[in-house]
Amino acid sequence: MNNSRGITILILLTVLGVGATCLMQIGTVERIEARRQANANRTLLDVLPADLYDNQPLAQPVLMKPVPLTHSTLLGGYLATRSGQPSAILFRTQALGYEGTLELMIAIDTSGRLLGIKTLHQTETPGLGAAIADWPNAWLRTFNGRSLQSTLHSDWALKKEQGQFDQLAGATVTSRAVLQAVHDTLRYFDEHKAALTAGATQ
Repeated sequence: MNNSRGITILILLTVLGVGATCLMQIGTVERIEARRQANANRTLLDVLPADLYDNQPLAQPVLMKPVPLTHSTLLGGYLATRSGQPSAILFRTQALGYEGTLELMIAIDTSGRLLGIKTLHQTETPGLGAAIADWPNAWLRTFNGRSLQSTLHSDWALKKEQGQFDQLAGATVTSRAVLQAVHDTLRYFDEHKAALTAGATQ
């Protein structure tokens, strides 16, 4: 009798222990996911003014597959809204730099104006093209406010190539790759604005 009672208690304790472990694991997974989302959102906050949106843009994708462009590839696009109205599109884009691929986050408001650019990934030469990863980045900020309306297509080139844009010192290829990726992205936005701001997938 005592033996049976002991076994029953042991089984109950085991079940309770397993249950507690499962609950703890579920809670931990949720906290890890929340932290991952918060980190991702911090990246967005760098290029998107906080007063411009009140949604979770990463939860509203508008590009479901990569889109190859002339000089770059769009890897993703996300809709930012304020009070339910579209306010900006965030594009994750990839281009070929001097040493390898560059990945950028580019924010464009609904009028087609650049709000910010940030380097997410790069493998450029330290001391030269790798400066593109610095944050904040003075050179990338020179693009803020630009649009296809304010800058002619023919002017989207480096000054040494008869365009309007300075380059990072000693990093012509990196600078050109970023410039072309930004121009590609603005043109894509201009051509697909209605669908993108409606939240449609491309």
